[in-house]
Amino acid sequence: MIEVITLETPSLGDRSYVAHDGSRAVVVDPQRDIDRVLDVLHERGLDVTHVLETHVHNDYVTGGLALARMTDAVYALNADDAVAFDFHGLHDGDLLESGMMRVRALLTPGHTPTHLSYVLSDAEGNDLGVFTGGSMLFGTVGRPDLIGPHMTAELAAKQYHSVRRIADEVQDAAQVHPTHGFGSHCSATQATKPSSTIAAERTDNPALVKSEQEFLDELFAGLTPYPTYYRYMGPANAAGPAAFDPTPPAEFDLDRVAALLREGAWVIDLRNRKDFAASFLAGAVNAELRNDLPNYLGWIVPFEEHLVLVGDDAEVLAEAQRMLARIGYDRLQGRMIAAPGTFAGHELERTIRVVRFDGLEGVAPEDRTVLDVRDTWEYVTGHHRDALHIPYHELPERVDEVPRGRTVWIYCATGARATIAASFMVRSGYDVVLIDDFCLPGDVPGETLVGAGA
Repeated sequence: MIEVITLETPSLGDRSYVAHDGSRAVVVDPQRDIDRVLDVLHERGLDVTHVLETHVHNDYVTGGLALARMTDAVYALNADDAVAFDFHGLHDGDLLESGMMRVRALLTPGHTPTHLSYVLSDAEGNDLGVFTGGSMLFGTVGRPDLIGPHMTAELAAKQYHSVRRIADEVQDAAQVHPTHGFGSHCSATQATKPSSTIAAERTDNPALVKSEQEFLDELFAGLTPYPTYYRYMGPANAAGPAAFDPTPPAEFDLDRVAALLREGAWVIDLRNRKDFAASFLAGAVNAELRNDLPNYLGWIVPFEEHLVLVGDDAEVLAEAQRMLARIGYDRLQGRMIAAPGTFAGHELERTIRVVRFDGLEGVAPEDRTVLDVRDTWEYVTGHHRDALHIPYHELPERVDEVPRGRTVWIYCATGARATIAASFMVRSGYDVVLIDDFCLPGDVPGETLVGAGA
């Protein structure tokens, strides 16, 4: 009995896979924290024979090389991938065998120029599944613009034909196992179903139901910005990253953290935004521990900087360390557990006033700047009539556009991004008020906001 085990990484919107026959295993697109994979192998008593990459990833640091070296497995990529380590190079049509499993490589460029998909079959030739990486996703495709604008048009056209090739060459009953599409910025749009087959994709995947021009027009219109850290992931993976090290960094006291802040360190405060606003160290950046933590911080925290983590307890700090390591933030100087009242009375202690939208009433326009830090597509659905629009992830480059000498009232859709922006603005020397309220597209709260045409 051949089984495919899915390892989900909600914080990045990706999946990794372990395919096995009860004895031998093949691992596809493992994330950096390979302890999760090793646990599966140990629990099932599996011997991994091959570790396969569909492509050199742009959204996370791979654990593939480290896993292959640790297990003495074959590490396979496209033979044309330019990497700094030895690997087993695959060509279109190459066949791998692992116990009762057969794995066939299909060249499916589009997400990247050298992208491979892997067709999983049994010894009788029945296609059981296809690992599609960033090619065919659930009801969508991987985005083609991550290599650079100079290749986007070419790769988009190749993506269309690659998805069609998968549909033509893989049996209808085969399960589709994509790496991206579950919140990852690597997908053109997000998956709306938990699983799929080749037959199901024939009915709703745009590359299979639309003409090439319709597909391309729709694809280009839907491309949105992607996190800054993406530019570092391809080079990191090509260099051969080490495995995730879960060892906690040094434990710091308040004085040490404050001293590092004064020196310009990036202190990431992982506490609930209301607890943060009530008492924090000026200069710390707040980002609550939630699934999208890496994407949020990967937009604004310089990749090469040393970090200090602050949180409520050791478990929070350990999970944040794991999440950040998946995107290459390895330079953790230390961490600190912040109990209630930790910062009270410290010379760097600050607070942020927290209000709802009606808190703006009666505040003279000349005394405040209203800052909308949502994405552009959200802003155009409705916004404060006086709002200055700067998406939160653009603040590091555009902070000087915000007038000084006024209190900055900051809002987003739910308060999470606004809190990150507010803490960043305090770090940049601004006096801020956090609007912790809901402002969802198409659900404009009262008269405070105006539509795009107003």
